[in-house]
Amino acid sequence: MVRSQGGKSLSIGKPEGAGSLTIGELAAAGGVGVETIRFYQRRDLLRTPSRGGGIRHYGRDDVRRLRFIRQAQAAGFTLEEIRELLELDAGEDRTRARELAKVRIEALDTKIADLQRARDALRRLARECAEGSTGPCPILASFEV
Repeated sequence: MVRSQGGKSLSIGKPEGAGSLTIGELAAAGGVGVETIRFYQRRDLLRTPSRGGGIRHYGRDDVRRLRFIRQAQAAGFTLEEIRELLELDAGEDRTRARELAKVRIEALDTKIADLQRARDALRRLARECAEGSTGPCPILASFEV
């Protein structure tokens, strides 16, 4: 069976369904390494299925959960915040999910403002270090201790 994952084809030799993926196939479906899966399992973000025939098997719900974790990380949530999001009842606890999102937005806004200040300072230093200027380069001088 071939499924598309973000423009990439993913070949899976078993039918899609509960218990159809090995850990390597789960990792590939989520765009992570096997050690990342194990790390998430140690942090209780992903389940660790029992070994059936010596191999752990994962299903579509595990792929969805892994993708949720990766997307939440991309949004800047910490693993602890992701754990809390995963524990929330999607239909019943919108208030807490919204609170977590607002906190994350505030943190991102602060980071963006810091990065914009750094960019503006570097632009200013680059202008001051224009070709033909004399004396030490302001960029290099600003990083001296």
